[in-house]
Amino acid sequence: MSGGAEAAADGGLRCPWGLSTEDYLTYHDTEWGRPVHGDDALFERLCLEAFQSGLSWLTILRRREGFRGAFARFSIPAVAKFTDADRERLLADAGIIRNRAKIDATLANARVLADWHSGELDELIWSYAPDPATRPVPRTLGDVPAVTAESTALSKDLKKRGLRFIGPTTAYALMQACGLVDDHLADCVARGTEA
Repeated sequence: MSGGAEAAADGGLRCPWGLSTEDYLTYHDTEWGRPVHGDDALFERLCLEAFQSGLSWLTILRRREGFRGAFARFSIPAVAKFTDADRERLLADAGIIRNRAKIDATLANARVLADWHSGELDELIWSYAPDPATRPVPRTLGDVPAVTAESTALSKDLKKRGLRFIGPTTAYALMQACGLVDDHLADCVARGTEA
């Protein structure tokens, strides 16, 4: 295996990671790398990337609706009002990842973000999108970085503003998932497409 784009069942070339399950294929083809805007939508992605840390993304994808139900569809104002009773409910919820540190970070991050102006999270995150003309197009999985200067700077900025559980690698995964960068491989049918 070269790490380059591979043919899916429909004959179209895809990033190899997107071919292992139908869940991955759908996510790869319809969501990953597509621009995401809106504070609540970006808060959801930020939270899910943090919960994914140390786990398979497939685990998160398959529990995504559970996360949405447990965290009030990731409405920042709603999650910011969660109480200690809500925290205990989350720690007992088998529909999500019951990691105390990640749950606490999600609740703390919502409280921080609730004090921001509408659109501020969107504006901040997107201010770190690199110029696509300066980025080489990845031909193989080995060409896709795990961390970049932009993701490191974004992580530092978010931490400086009080957000937790957002290191440079998580920040880069967020950038990939939300379309700040297009890391679909050069021959992938999803490269350069918009939702």
